[in-house]
Amino acid sequence: MNLRGRNKVDPSFNMSSMTDIVFLLLIFFMLTSTLVTVSAIDVLLPKAGGKTENSTSIAVTITKNSFFYLDKTKVKPGNLERAILQKVGPNKKKTLVIRGDQNVAYKNVMKVIDIANRNKLKMILAVKGK
Repeated sequence: MNLRGRNKVDPSFNMSSMTDIVFLLLIFFMLTSTLVTVSAIDVLLPKAGGKTENSTSIAVTITKNSFFYLDKTKVKPGNLERAILQKVGPNKKKTLVIRGDQNVAYKNVMKVIDIANRNKLKMILAVKGK
């Protein structure tokens, strides 16, 4: 009586499928790592000779003396939120550009960011290139 199995297992291991998987993972991570942008990189912004009027954005400027300006109109800090909401309108499609002086107190910039977050407005923090 023959008790041996009919199928014999080959003890050798084929590494080609393992290397294919490793190379695919390597390519995947190389491609996805190039798509990730680091927010800590400084970018030189282009300079323009003329002035462009953008009707989809509203500028909030904070001077080093803690004066708030909505576009070119001076606004009291207590009336800032109401003035921003009036300027944005009911559809809230406009973007808020926050322009703070480099010597302005951090709490003043955070006040404007807090207003934008509470009212679910899009915002941009403007910086000058080096």
